[in-house]
Amino acid sequence: MSGFASLRLIASAALLGVLIHSPLASAQGAAATGQATITLGPSGLPLPRFVSLKPSRVNSRVGPGANYSVNWMYVKAGLPMEVIQEFDTWRRVRDSDGAEGWINQSMLSGRRTAIVTPWQRNKDVRVNLLYKPNKDARVIAMIEPGVMGTIKACDGQWCEMTFDGHTGWLAQSLVWGAYPGEHVKD
Repeated sequence: MSGFASLRLIASAALLGVLIHSPLASAQGAAATGQATITLGPSGLPLPRFVSLKPSRVNSRVGPGANYSVNWMYVKAGLPMEVIQEFDTWRRVRDSDGAEGWINQSMLSGRRTAIVTPWQRNKDVRVNLLYKPNKDARVIAMIEPGVMGTIKACDGQWCEMTFDGHTGWLAQSLVWGAYPGEHVKD
């Protein structure tokens, strides 16, 4: 088990409903109309969508209810999660490692966070945090894969993010917490 996987004892965040336009296209609907369609869950919010964990200790359960056993405990407030299903006040979520479970909506927040290239964890690579959204811009900081930051905005190609007091721009394709082409506003 990787060090990150053992830290799966993270936290669930309460969904505030402060969600933005997400290009969540249904292939069939998009093909028929030429327009992207958004699938809405019973809450009226888009599925899938990104949220973050509110508290620093959140149980992920094997089913949608407190009577189901706990399969993970997350211990990191702000961790991004992808909501993929809804049932009553429960949300089926997926983390950046692909693990899934059910978390009560009160543990989820609409605050947007993201993890830098989690697929490159434990590799000797760095991602440049740039002064402006341009590949030739000045480098503000070098970010290691797996580091979590707060999304301020995404324009579909670039995300402005804050990491431990450093704010700059990353290519949107380098973060897990915003969909390709998605526009996010703080």
